[in-house]
Amino acid sequence: MRRREFITLLGGAAAWPIAARAQQAKPPIIGFMGESTREGQRQWVAAFVQRLSERGWTEGRNITIEYRWAEGRNERFAEIVEELVRLKVDVIATQGTPAVLAAKRVTSIIPVVFAIAGNPVANGLVASLARPGGNITGLTNQSADLAGKRIELLRDVTPRLRRLGIMANVDNPSVVLDVGEVRAAAQTLGLDVISTDIRRASDIAGAFSALTGRADALYVAGDPLVTTNRARLAILAASARMPTMHPNRENIEAGGLISYGPNLPDLHRRAADFVDKILRGAKPTDLPVEQPTKYDLVINLITATAIGLEIPPSLLARADEVIE
Repeated sequence: MRRREFITLLGGAAAWPIAARAQQAKPPIIGFMGESTREGQRQWVAAFVQRLSERGWTEGRNITIEYRWAEGRNERFAEIVEELVRLKVDVIATQGTPAVLAAKRVTSIIPVVFAIAGNPVANGLVASLARPGGNITGLTNQSADLAGKRIELLRDVTPRLRRLGIMANVDNPSVVLDVGEVRAAAQTLGLDVISTDIRRASDIAGAFSALTGRADALYVAGDPLVTTNRARLAILAASARMPTMHPNRENIEAGGLISYGPNLPDLHRRAADFVDKILRGAKPTDLPVEQPTKYDLVINLITATAIGLEIPPSLLARADEVIE
């Protein structure tokens, strides 16, 4: 073999790995569909991305994450899913029943992982918890006695509780189920219930006006609309000097009084585990829906002082976090 030909051959051999890498498939794309805003879900996203990193997926290196935000408007979900489908994402990660229902209507092929959803069987998201079926799986906050525990906690901080207000976005199927459980629990405890429906941000002030003077405390049903407007809710509740129960700690950071519910950053970490398994070849139908394992009781003492409430020391001792 001539020297020039030999050198050329060596050069070609050295280039083979580069050519092979160039022909490899592009990094997987995760579509992250947020129900609120980037700032509103900052802790959830951080937990999700951190867990992916622990599983060997680094954003910008071997995965791409396309973030889209519904900003508390459920009607945005369908167009976001359609956009993610056009981008040919490999998996969609989201949270909340309206978002998952929108994804189910748009695609039956792309895997969908929900970090949280209320009663996914009753809402038609999956066939069963053990065998989800189709392209959807994730984690549920389904708990038969969760509403009852929250009302009992409200009674602990409002001993004279007789009339319970409920604020709920009734366009959310999961919220409708939650309200049914709240009503049943309130009836068992001998409480009167006054409900106010909200469907958009502009309904919130009117809902508080309708409840002021008629309700002793307020149960706020969890929903993207509530998450996005949680600071406004806290201000209105403080102005009305009304104790409020919320589903998660994010609302308490914004000024709500008390929350009891699943730890949402933890659920997003576990949702990342689902995504990891799917990216490595698992099928959603073979991944059972899981339930929360970590619940948090969070109390805002600043809010309690502002509305003239004294939190029992026994309840403070039970709290996972006290904001003061």
